[in-house]
Amino acid sequence: MSELLSVAIAEFMERDLELISATTTAMEAAVLMTDKRISCLVVQGEGADTDQQPILGLVSETDLVRKVMAADRPDANTPVGQIMSSPLHTIASHRPMLDASHVMEQQGVRHLCVTEGEEIVGLISIRDLVRFFVYAESGPIRELDNVYRPLSVLMQTSIETIDSDAPVQQAVQQMASKKVGALLVRQDEALKGIVTERDLVQKVLSEEEDAYALTTKAVMNHPLIGIDINRTIHDASDLMAEKWIRHLPVTENQKIVGILSVRDLIRMIAIRDRPRFLRQK
Repeated sequence: MSELLSVAIAEFMERDLELISATTTAMEAAVLMTDKRISCLVVQGEGADTDQQPILGLVSETDLVRKVMAADRPDANTPVGQIMSSPLHTIASHRPMLDASHVMEQQGVRHLCVTEGEEIVGLISIRDLVRFFVYAESGPIRELDNVYRPLSVLMQTSIETIDSDAPVQQAVQQMASKKVGALLVRQDEALKGIVTERDLVQKVLSEEEDAYALTTKAVMNHPLIGIDINRTIHDASDLMAEKWIRHLPVTENQKIVGILSVRDLIRMIAIRDRPRFLRQK
């Protein structure tokens, strides 16, 4: 654990921030996320000198789905200033990566703004944490290498599903109400695909599609990309990174028995190290 405490957030954070103004519309934000292949944008104030404008908040795929698409009257022209996550969740660049995992777990977020003094200088994401913890030479993840079927320890066995013929708007509402980022899709009495927040943002909101008329089948990912329960955590992390996905169905004897998210990969780290974190707060 001492090795994990010695690695600072500054070593893994992203310094190139993708900035947008608070008047940017939800649809424009969705298009930018799609084009840049990112899941979060930094919102700043407006003014002639953009470099001097304060950072006001973050807007993520989750914000777009839960606060715009799931609204009673969805409006793609909603300014991101109205839906952004604010006030900002921040963490100092000199703090250890372990502390970033705690703050994300406590706040239920996947991104934190990183500060040096009073200035925001970067962003740390859940993927950055996975990249660090999964490949660290020691620590809780490395200890799981000796555990029988470690994916069974981390995966969620409660699986949210939706029918392939259901309108996309039903998928939007279900994700928002259940606070999940993905649904497995049923077709012909079997689980055939998956629909995620990213699919809703990229294939519906950014394309100005009618979520009430479009079926879930039209936007789901098929065939499913899954992982056998006997594979390692490193295998799961590598597959997620290679396919640019955040959720993996976990199979046993070719039957889906759970679902693993990028957040599940590091959740146990925050839990195990919580006493130290609370003492230092």
